[in-house]
Amino acid sequence: MDGRNLLGMTPVKSFIKSRLFPGIFQWPTAFVFAVVIYQLFYGPSSAHDNFGTAMTWVLWWPIIPLVFLLLGRFWCAICPFATLSDIVQKWVGNHRPVPVFLKKYGIWIIDAMFILITWADHIFGIVESPLGSGVLLLIIITGVVISGAFFERRTWCRYLCFLGGLSGNYSRAGVLELRADSEKCKKCKDKFCYKGKGDIAGCPMFEMPGVMDSSAKCNLCGNCVKTCPNDSVTLKARIPSKELWFISKPKIEESFLAIIIMGIVFVQNITMLEIWKDAQRFIEGITGTSNYSVTFTITFLIAMAVPVLALYLTSWLAGVNNKKTAIFNFTKFGYALIPLDLAGHLAHNLFHLLAEGKSVLYTGIVMFIPGYEGGSAALVSDGTIQILQFALIGLGLIASIFTAYKISKNNFGKNNKNFASLAPYAVLLVILAVFNIYLFTLPMSMRM
Repeated sequence: MDGRNLLGMTPVKSFIKSRLFPGIFQWPTAFVFAVVIYQLFYGPSSAHDNFGTAMTWVLWWPIIPLVFLLLGRFWCAICPFATLSDIVQKWVGNHRPVPVFLKKYGIWIIDAMFILITWADHIFGIVESPLGSGVLLLIIITGVVISGAFFERRTWCRYLCFLGGLSGNYSRAGVLELRADSEKCKKCKDKFCYKGKGDIAGCPMFEMPGVMDSSAKCNLCGNCVKTCPNDSVTLKARIPSKELWFISKPKIEESFLAIIIMGIVFVQNITMLEIWKDAQRFIEGITGTSNYSVTFTITFLIAMAVPVLALYLTSWLAGVNNKKTAIFNFTKFGYALIPLDLAGHLAHNLFHLLAEGKSVLYTGIVMFIPGYEGGSAALVSDGTIQILQFALIGLGLIASIFTAYKISKNNFGKNNKNFASLAPYAVLLVILAVFNIYLFTLPMSMRM
């Protein structure tokens, strides 16, 4: 699959170098976003009838992980928040350097935001409330405006956006790879790819293609393609997850995000199942309170902690064999979870997309014909959805185990500790996959 440079195809290169790209995608997206915002605040108060809720949680949220897989962080190039940030910077931006604090701890802030938003969704019912969803988007817009007004480029996107953290992890497993010829780039004194040229801005994500070895921060905006005087930039298809096999500078916060996402997907699944009521009653019996905020918070903390502890213990067990610390192994092998993360996320969202997909059409009609009632919102049967979910988890498990194998081989193959390092992680990945599959065998409630 690896190989041909897509920019070697004249139509592709001409399109990306043209003024149409990426604006031809940005402005329609911004228009739809404006309609969504209006609907969330001024449309029907019931999520069942609200176009903004359907677009956000039944269509956009389910397909966004698939976009990361197929197109890397391209969504970040056309995201309405990013477009808004660019507009704010153009008119009132101070273009201050990114604070050192954000550079150092940005990913931890992203981790915390992801956890907080998931917790708040269940406590305040954000997804089920058009107004709640609107308030969440308004809070994010406020952060985007403040960031754009004070700091340079897309500081929000790189260092603060919770979706940016998710897209960064998933894009590592994606099938597109933008890179540049390092030899040509070493000889280039202009560095237009970073600084910009004329009315074309430099890389909004603070990257230099000539030294870039990861897709985690590249949003495929095409600015470097437009400004490079040496045709150094390439855009190639690659084997999914290949980048994860050779992480040169692993970071514990990125591995931590990978295992936290696994816990979040578990929470999202469990709270939509009948067994959730039994779990609540059990916790109420222990705590002596029926306060939902208390019982959910306890469940949520457990769901976050268990996968983290499981990965840590697995890393410790691997360390007994490869003589490395648990933290070292945790950091290295945490990336192997990303394909299974992505598969679990896709499988969970697939239910909402395929079981409730027609609600986007029905709520769209309601904007023009109030009171319209459509038929079934399902696009396919529950059995078909379940088969697709199982297939996704299977593919994710294979990709994750193979990634763990490659990480083990690249780090411990010379010392003949390859299998001993791999085995504990293979067992953990199988357990996580089986638990995912079990949850998908249970009836799940709808959002709309």
